[in-house]
Amino acid sequence: MNFEGTAVAMITPFTSDDKVDEEGYRENINFLIENGVDGLLAAGTTGESATITHEEQKALVDILVDEVDGRVTTIAGAGSNSTKEALDLVQYAENSGADFALVITPYYNKPQAHGLIEHYKTINNNSDIPIIVYNVPSRTGTDIDVETIANVAELDNIVAIKEANPDLDKTSKIQKILLENNLEDKFAILSGNDDLTVPMMSLGAKGVISVIANVDPIRTTQMVNNALDGSYEKAMDLHYELYDLMKVLFIESNPVPTKEALNMLNRPAGNVRLPLASLSDKNRNLVEKTLKSLDLL
Repeated sequence: MNFEGTAVAMITPFTSDDKVDEEGYRENINFLIENGVDGLLAAGTTGESATITHEEQKALVDILVDEVDGRVTTIAGAGSNSTKEALDLVQYAENSGADFALVITPYYNKPQAHGLIEHYKTINNNSDIPIIVYNVPSRTGTDIDVETIANVAELDNIVAIKEANPDLDKTSKIQKILLENNLEDKFAILSGNDDLTVPMMSLGAKGVISVIANVDPIRTTQMVNNALDGSYEKAMDLHYELYDLMKVLFIESNPVPTKEALNMLNRPAGNVRLPLASLSDKNRNLVEKTLKSLDLL
């Protein structure tokens, strides 16, 4: 089993008293499905996994699986800097009926390459759900190197990497190793950076786990589908149409600008949890201007 297309790294909406907004979460799920996305990710880093509790994280996965009801692919955020905690979350995702678990490289403790292999091997050997590795060195302090990715890709249940290292040469190196080892049908590269989705797909990536699709799922999905079809001129046109949105949604720490954009669009979002704080007035004006330029507001 593998994934291609547009998955949304969903925000976690909160109520005014800082509880998970289940009704709003279900509303967002249906909005995104109705606007053509291929998959939804619960409790990833865009979903504020660092500040939600494990109980909330598991509840979000349950809500996602229940509300989606087989209509699109479901991906459960299930990473931790503790292998035991990550395995517990992966096993919960499997038991909940999620299609995939997204497992970030352990953060802060900066494991060695052989430690990363053992981390993913332990999860692989103690679960059956397909695993997507998430590499985001700007957040974790660890960049899983190409050789380590090649080793991890051999594991039965490790089926993809969400690659958020902006080095496109690395994408080429991963794809070259996959081709040389006949793993291109077993293991997929997915973009973890919206602004690099089209370039990465031209090098062999199969889609994106997207932040901007929270705000503009229609054009994001069209961009990815055109790239999958080999219509790169159309994909490039949409890339540049969305480019300002790709940049402004990261003008402050993710998901602060995205939540502000959704609040402007009267879609469930609410606050971010501390230590993240509200968007500055200056940047709020830039987000508003960008939404207007795309006729979203």
